[in-house]
Amino acid sequence: MKVLLIEDDPRIARFIRRGLEAEGYTVDVVGDGRDALALARAGEHALLVLDRMLPGLGGVEICRTLRSERYDRPILMLTAKDGLQDKVSGLHAGADDYLAKPFAFDELLARIGALLRRAGRSQEPTEPVLRVGDLVLDPAARKARRGEREIQLTPREFTLLAYLMENAGTVLSRARILSRVWEYSFDPGSKVVDVYIRYLRQKIDTDEPKALIRTVRGFGYTISDD
Repeated sequence: MKVLLIEDDPRIARFIRRGLEAEGYTVDVVGDGRDALALARAGEHALLVLDRMLPGLGGVEICRTLRSERYDRPILMLTAKDGLQDKVSGLHAGADDYLAKPFAFDELLARIGALLRRAGRSQEPTEPVLRVGDLVLDPAARKARRGEREIQLTPREFTLLAYLMENAGTVLSRARILSRVWEYSFDPGSKVVDVYIRYLRQKIDTDEPKALIRTVRGFGYTISDD
């Protein structure tokens, strides 16, 4: 899921970008207000994280302009100004939520998740529900369950599981998984795929009579109910 981070402080931008990417988001960063407006208009991002004070064009003006053009993606506004009137003006401009600096990353992550869930409920599902045996993944609702048991997944785990289920029965190499899920064009030599496959197995196959995620030695991984 793609997030557009509009922040002109390089230190804060790096902090937010690294944290969100670790959670599985794809993050584009821009520090100039006018450039940010053009990128947002392209409509490629599920959510905007928008700083209030920006060179070129302020965050409130960006927000107001986008909403006047019927831009419907969630906007989370960040600012060093935490006065009541500042919050009110940001919300009136069209921001969906408002977070004052400094903030804890966990709170930022929780607010982003809440905005995306809210946006998902207000739109018609565009992606089909995926099923492998009694494992069900709903991309629109961002929910997974096996049988009657709901499974809590991080964004990266969700993306990996969706890719496996979209290709159920097909053996996927580590290189293909890295390219699709982590967007790496090369193998960095890490065990990141193996680690996340282990995370998924713990959540999906532990204590179940049948394991769905399988290793094909020398080739890669697959998910199947066969």
